[in-house]
Amino acid sequence: MADERLLALLLKSVDAWNQWRKGHPSDSPDLVGAVLKGAHLFHADLSGANLSKAILVQANLLQANLSGANLADANLAAAYLCEADLSSAVLTGARLSEANLTRAVLSGANLSGANLISGNLVEANLSSADLSGANLSGAALIRTNLSRAVLRGARIYGVSVWGVRLDGAHQTSLVITPIGEPEIVVDNLEVAQFIYLMLNNENLRAVIDTVTSKLVLILGRFTAERKAVLDALRDTLRTHDLVPVLFDFVKPASKDVTGTVETLARMARFIVADLTDPSSIPHELATVVPFLRTTPVVLLRLAGSTGYSMVKDLEAYERWVLPVRDYPDPAALIGGIQDYVIQPAEAKLKILRPADRPAAGREESA
Repeated sequence: MADERLLALLLKSVDAWNQWRKGHPSDSPDLVGAVLKGAHLFHADLSGANLSKAILVQANLLQANLSGANLADANLAAAYLCEADLSSAVLTGARLSEANLTRAVLSGANLSGANLISGNLVEANLSSADLSGANLSGAALIRTNLSRAVLRGARIYGVSVWGVRLDGAHQTSLVITPIGEPEIVVDNLEVAQFIYLMLNNENLRAVIDTVTSKLVLILGRFTAERKAVLDALRDTLRTHDLVPVLFDFVKPASKDVTGTVETLARMARFIVADLTDPSSIPHELATVVPFLRTTPVVLLRLAGSTGYSMVKDLEAYERWVLPVRDYPDPAALIGGIQDYVIQPAEAKLKILRPADRPAAGREESA
């Protein structure tokens, strides 16, 4: 059991406790089973302490030093651990449900079998932590560092995953269903969240089906003159039961811009690229066109404009890139949207994806 003298000192004054720790840096304070419910332990130096089976429910451990501490089977439910240092701590079987671990450091910590249900792990550092068999159901994993972490067999039903670092993480056998339901396991945290939403949200499935069957990516430049044409092109495609997505290349080419275009291109039914502006989309088209293969690319250009010099390079991928179509004026393009865009794209799509169905609600083009 806990050393009553040390426990009394800790409860009396964190400053007095920290001063004692300075004089006993190599000691491992015995606080086994200590009752510290709701205790104010802000900035307390509990590094290396034995707090196994301790009761720290709703305790305030803001910026506390718990590095290397033994918290096995401890109850830290709803504890406030923001910016606390729990690096290399032992938290096997610990209860951390609804605990606030925002920006906490848990690198190298052992959380195997821990209960982190509805825990707040926003921007927490769990690099190289062991979370095997941990219950993360409903936890907030936003900008959380899980690089090289072990998540084998963790329960992740209802987790919120945004901007998580997972490089080198071990993610096998993640359970995406709640306790009491037949288990569905996957091997990727981000994919797991998506799959569960797909399985349990009919509306989302309909949205995904709509995106994959109707999305048309429109590439161009939003200069004052060209924006009106692109807007009209988008509005007209909508009337044909398509879902147009405009991408404005107002920023210089970058890895992020190119990556966004690649993602949208892979999702699109077909792509429409306006080449009228000589500075429009050369790098992005040259990057995405070679790998498309089953996605038709319609090249448009206002008659009399020079476009850009890479047109011939793009047309070399004639299996999925249609020859550039010159239109006399914007009105002719919009009025002839079937001839200029939809019919050529759908005809090419029949060749590239013979088993594909026409976009729902729109008659199949010849």
